[in-house]
Amino acid sequence: MSIPTYDRFVDPILRYLASHPDGAPTPIVYEAVADALGIDENEKLALLPSKTQPVYKNRAGWAHDRLKRAGLSNSPRRGYWKLTDNGIAFAQSHPHPLGDDEIRRLTVVDPKIRLRTRLGDTESDRIQPEEEELTAWGTPDDQLEDALAQLEEWTAEELLESIGKATPKFFEMLVLKLLHAMGFGANEADLQHVGGSGDGGIDGVISLDRLGLEKVFIQAKRWHNPVGPEAVQAFYGALEGRRANKGVFITTASFTSGARDFAKLVEKIRLIDGAELTKFMIEYGVGVSHRIVKVPSIDHDFFEE
Repeated sequence: MSIPTYDRFVDPILRYLASHPDGAPTPIVYEAVADALGIDENEKLALLPSKTQPVYKNRAGWAHDRLKRAGLSNSPRRGYWKLTDNGIAFAQSHPHPLGDDEIRRLTVVDPKIRLRTRLGDTESDRIQPEEEELTAWGTPDDQLEDALAQLEEWTAEELLESIGKATPKFFEMLVLKLLHAMGFGANEADLQHVGGSGDGGIDGVISLDRLGLEKVFIQAKRWHNPVGPEAVQAFYGALEGRRANKGVFITTASFTSGARDFAKLVEKIRLIDGAELTKFMIEYGVGVSHRIVKVPSIDHDFFEE
């Protein structure tokens, strides 16, 4: 079972707080709602991609935020949730479980309605249903992570397309720069481009120490079809010919299972396919720029007295 979307947390939070009219500490509400939704102990360990908070607590927090915006609940003090009088009346007048239409009214927040709430409009104004259609349920954190995942996917596709249009030498140099950005070689002087006619199956060499006693040999292939075991075996032969014990084979394509099995067998070769290549390029900023986005989050320590 996967952790439900945050809209599914609204009803169990409402019911639990309705059964505790004096309110309850948020950790207790988290656990009660997790039990009500059947979230097991392993699922409770799942973290947001940012690693800042468990997913189920994040979604419970956003669900309670929607109840607060609807005027049905509040936080009389830090780490404590309690239904308002309107919230208690709402829970009593609406059967369990809430229908999708009612949950929609509570969870979709129109910026114009939010503004009217801040200006002191009535409760009826605050929970009017939205007109626009929802395509999916998701907290703002979920939507942000989804957007980042899409941007990374699109960037990876563009990287492979750009590499495909470049020269073989450009790709070989790119691979050397990437490995250097990942920590191989003390400085750029430790990078050696070898690729070309008569390269013997080696496109680059990186010295891991200043004396050049330990080296990593690289092969870089801009292929479209999956790389089979024959190509990896040939690279292994090139390493053996140099008595080398470390090799990295990088391709813009993929590796067959036979190629991966052979690399595991000989141990000295690390395979990097197109998907992992672009992942590393994005992570280490090689051929990729990053924008800094300020994501606001309340600083609770600031408000501690």
